[in-house]
Amino acid sequence: MAAVAVESATQELNQPIGLTTDGSQFLTFQLGDELYGVDILRVQEIKGYTTVTKIPNTPDYIKGVLNLRGTIVPIVELRTIFGMPAIDYTMLTVIVVVVVRDRIMGLVVDSVSDVLNIGAKDIQPPPAFGAKGDVNFLSGIGKSSDKLVALLNIDRLLTEGEMQEAVAVTA
Repeated sequence: MAAVAVESATQELNQPIGLTTDGSQFLTFQLGDELYGVDILRVQEIKGYTTVTKIPNTPDYIKGVLNLRGTIVPIVELRTIFGMPAIDYTMLTVIVVVVVRDRIMGLVVDSVSDVLNIGAKDIQPPPAFGAKGDVNFLSGIGKSSDKLVALLNIDRLLTEGEMQEAVAVTA
């Protein structure tokens, strides 16, 4: 009986601290009144918004580029991608540096909220809105306590053409 208790305690101690075993961790952020999440393993860092170098003749959703420790990183405005109105940046506006299709990219968001553990049982597939509503960029809708979180599939956030344009500004 004691051996079972020791084995159980050892297994609990060997679990990574702060990680769930049946779901994932998501960095959540605000865009307007909505809460979005991205897989924490895709996030490299969170950087307070700083002025970016604008590149002429680029699409509206590309804010410019940023030199991040010697790497030129394209900065994408998520509000523009989602068709939301532009707002003035505040002290809470940040750039979330993520890995998208093996490329480093910055995403401008209104503010960062939290890191949430969302179990697999609490993630539903994205709703189908028919041909008019493209939600391919969502991996699902997560439930965390009383909040719903739109979980982004960042590899599908930009179309292939948009991704090539974003990468081209760093060439």
